[in-house]
Amino acid sequence: MTKRNEAKYKIDRRMGQNIWGRPKSPVNRREYGPGQHGQRRKGKLSDYGIQLRAKQKLKGYYANISEKQFRGIYDEAIRMKGDSGANLIGLLERRLDAVVYRAKFVATPFAARQFINHGHVKVNGRRVNIPSYRCKVGDVIEVKEKSKQLAVVLEAVQLAERDVPDYIDADHSKMTATFARIPHLGDVPYAAQMEPNLVVEYYSR
Repeated sequence: MTKRNEAKYKIDRRMGQNIWGRPKSPVNRREYGPGQHGQRRKGKLSDYGIQLRAKQKLKGYYANISEKQFRGIYDEAIRMKGDSGANLIGLLERRLDAVVYRAKFVATPFAARQFINHGHVKVNGRRVNIPSYRCKVGDVIEVKEKSKQLAVVLEAVQLAERDVPDYIDADHSKMTATFARIPHLGDVPYAAQMEPNLVVEYYSR
């Protein structure tokens, strides 16, 4: 198991929140941080600490993407017109792994990254194995024909704890999804509150 995959079991407890809304989240049983000192680490956070936690939570949500990659997305967001926090969320939701997860082709963002890496996904009829691939409005994402009956796909479609958001048109009978529009922050079905404005403050300090 990679270090990145192991992280999903710790991120919830470090944040003290069930950030993916998973029924099996360890936070549901232990509402304190990981490690032998986890129960004692509950001091009041500074402004910097609050901003850092907001950044760690958002970065962790998207399969714990690397700091270099996340910083690159932030740099692009602040160069765009409009609200930088909203731009950041829009860019993150355009990632192919985010779209595959939102379309309920797999159960978690971590599974989406692996699913794409292993070549199970096509975009506009062409195989794409790069999780960070940026989708455009109108792109059609589909599960490869040979992969449609995989257990991970069939189980994910049946998940009751989350729905497909309205900015993605998913057809589970064909295992296709169309990226209909770039979402606003309020459109994104986060299980825990995300604060992209604090992420912008963290990087711009």
